[in-house]
Amino acid sequence: MSNNIELLVNQFAIDGTFKLHEPIVTGHINDTYLISTAEADKPDYILQRVNHNIFKNVPKLQENIVRVVDHIRVKLSNIPASDVARNVVTLIPAKDGKWFHQDNEGNFWRILVFIPESHSYDQLSSEILAYKAGKAFGEFGALLVDLPGEPLYETIKDFHNMEWRLQQFRDAVKDNLANRLESVKEEIGFVEERAEEMCIVQKLGREGKLPKRIVHCDTKINNVLFDENDDTLCVIDLDTVMSGYITSDFGDAIRTGANTGEEDDADLNKVSLNLGLFKGYAEGFITGGASFLTKEEIGVLAFSGKLFAFMQAVRFLTDYINGDTYYKIHHPMHNLQRTKAQFKLLFSMEAQYIEMCKIVEKAAKENCKNYA
Repeated sequence: MSNNIELLVNQFAIDGTFKLHEPIVTGHINDTYLISTAEADKPDYILQRVNHNIFKNVPKLQENIVRVVDHIRVKLSNIPASDVARNVVTLIPAKDGKWFHQDNEGNFWRILVFIPESHSYDQLSSEILAYKAGKAFGEFGALLVDLPGEPLYETIKDFHNMEWRLQQFRDAVKDNLANRLESVKEEIGFVEERAEEMCIVQKLGREGKLPKRIVHCDTKINNVLFDENDDTLCVIDLDTVMSGYITSDFGDAIRTGANTGEEDDADLNKVSLNLGLFKGYAEGFITGGASFLTKEEIGVLAFSGKLFAFMQAVRFLTDYINGDTYYKIHHPMHNLQRTKAQFKLLFSMEAQYIEMCKIVEKAAKENCKNYA
């Protein structure tokens, strides 16, 4: 394997000589390796195999990333305090000039410069950390609000389209492929009770009330790099950056980061919304995005927390009804367990929703000149 990795690395125009590689086990989609170079004065690198079963058009995905990071680099170069080498990821082209290398087995690979003296977190552990993560993603959106040219390629079609997720769910109920409907009648009822409300984002978009933005679409805390002082460096993992609604960069961060339990917690008593972490992320996100957020967008931020807990519950439940064909499971009831945990998180948000809205409104009044 070492020889194969070295051969792959040598397909790229790196500065330095391959020394060794070390697998990085975080992440669930791409295979990632830290590449060390022999020279002390040369950078190290990140080598990734891009999962083309998930991302169907890797060349277009890479084109997205190049457009995004080039634009951010230009913007940062005009900000005196910025460290361009550390505040945005740097891709290395292959020796043939492409932004990827395709091996003999059809796998797609890419290389990025490793950012030294950096780290990430897997969980939000404090309100200040939540604030910093929210601010990083808000600033990411602000940097890209004026990206020129045609819309970015949609790397995963209808990724956060609630109407489409509900259609998948209803098709699963109709087909009942695994003969499991009798066991999930209550959960199906929860979905249909909330279905109309949860499609409001698509409705507002069609009415022209919510603008399409360039959004990250995977705003987990581990997609923010921090320096040795725990100050934010940059946003990473740009595979899902594409056009979408601002709810994508707020709601899923709350769903994953402000949950007191696990995504698949078997003990539902552990699952709830941590309002302090919600407050931190909301204040940071609104501060970072204050220059572009509209009143209508701010008005759906708190709602987007509920939306993404609901959306993920629907996706887990759909897979359970279909016979567990999409998500990896560790036991036969795993997708149903996940569904129940996401609904418990949703119920906690519903119980605290008025306070969530107050937090967002207060942050908007303090930070956004156009908010009244």
